[in-house]
Amino acid sequence: MSAAGCCSPPRALAGLFVWHLKNTGARQVPCQFVQLCHVANDRLITFQYFNFLKRMYVTQHNRDLSQRAKPKSDPLASPFREPQQLDQEKKIIHKIRPISPVHQPLSETPSRNELREMKSAAEAEGSVTAVGAEPKEDRQWKEMKLRMDDLPGILARLSKIKLTALVVSTASAGFAMAPVPFDLTCFLLASLGTGLASCAANAINQFFEVPFDSNMNRTKNRPLVRGQISPLLAVCFAASCGVPGIALLVLGVNPLTGALGAFNIFLYTCCYTPMKRLSIANTWVGAVVGAIPPVMGWTAATGSLDAGALLLGGILYSWQFPHFNALSWGLREDYSRGGYRMMSVTHPGLCRRVALRHCLALLGLSALAPLLEVTTWTFPVVSLPINLYISYLAFRFYREADRSSSRKLFFCSLWHLPLLLLVMFTCKKPFLQKEEAGELLGGRHGRGVGIGLP
Repeated sequence: MSAAGCCSPPRALAGLFVWHLKNTGARQVPCQFVQLCHVANDRLITFQYFNFLKRMYVTQHNRDLSQRAKPKSDPLASPFREPQQLDQEKKIIHKIRPISPVHQPLSETPSRNELREMKSAAEAEGSVTAVGAEPKEDRQWKEMKLRMDDLPGILARLSKIKLTALVVSTASAGFAMAPVPFDLTCFLLASLGTGLASCAANAINQFFEVPFDSNMNRTKNRPLVRGQISPLLAVCFAASCGVPGIALLVLGVNPLTGALGAFNIFLYTCCYTPMKRLSIANTWVGAVVGAIPPVMGWTAATGSLDAGALLLGGILYSWQFPHFNALSWGLREDYSRGGYRMMSVTHPGLCRRVALRHCLALLGLSALAPLLEVTTWTFPVVSLPINLYISYLAFRFYREADRSSSRKLFFCSLWHLPLLLLVMFTCKKPFLQKEEAGELLGGRHGRGVGIGLP
């Protein structure tokens, strides 16, 4: 062992101090001694430092004592490979093509153990295969080809055929509730024109909302979002539905009904659609859009706007709030992801209050029908249970504010409206005189007056 190893830390410090005093010539100076101790601490003159110098000295003069890494035996298969080898393997993998299985006879079929070994080997090869080895054709965008067999279904989804059927049914209810004799030709023309106008409005709505529908789970499978049809074809379909539809209403029914149909298309596509991303007032505008079809049915039968038409429009207007607010409550995440400003997203409390208010408004509108001589007094009594039930569900939705209560209110609204309109039709007030029907038909297109109901 060397001399440096025998010296303890106090002796080493004392020797360093004496050597410093001899060189500087300053002896027995207390202040310099204190200063030297501070310098020694600042320069890290410690036992570890001297030990480090000793190890450096020993390893430089005696290389046999230096640390050496123990050589390791080469592994059978190194997990790390050079880039050149990986490139070569990738090239080889690209050239490999799957071999079609050869049908072997039953006597030569492999056993279960052989099948397991083949499966494990295939999985091992698949794990080694790089992701970049996939063919480029699978990762490229492919345009979906339109087949003529799929065109009717695609156009039906583009026009929202279920919503269009609801619009036509409410327009038919307005036509049936009008206090005039039933005219089959006028009824068919009004229904066809209203349906074509609804198809045009829905197609234009989907054309404008493609980038937003792609972010929502409920609308991501629409034809324009998936690229099943081109935007030009969608616009042509909307024009081929809208122009004949309005022409049928103007020429075949009366100009007032045609003007209402054109105004409804404008209100739905140019006002309601952009407002969905700007303000929660879009719900009230959309309710007006849904309230116009029964008014169109009434004007198609009578040729004028009466108190009964406004009553039917008011019932449809109030019904849409519990229906849509309950639906949008369960789709809040979707609407938020799509960028739509709905009451259920931005004002959840207002969403529940508005649904409850309009359910109570249905009670008042039903009581107003006999006062306007649209129905008899039996209608408020017969419609009271269903109106109270939907009001009760709206109250539960207001108090609980969960998906279960909103779902119950939504499904109740689906059968509440048809049942309410059916009860309203059965309680329709009968005609008193045929001359009153003739006066109501005076503003129409000049058809003869039919025989009134008894």
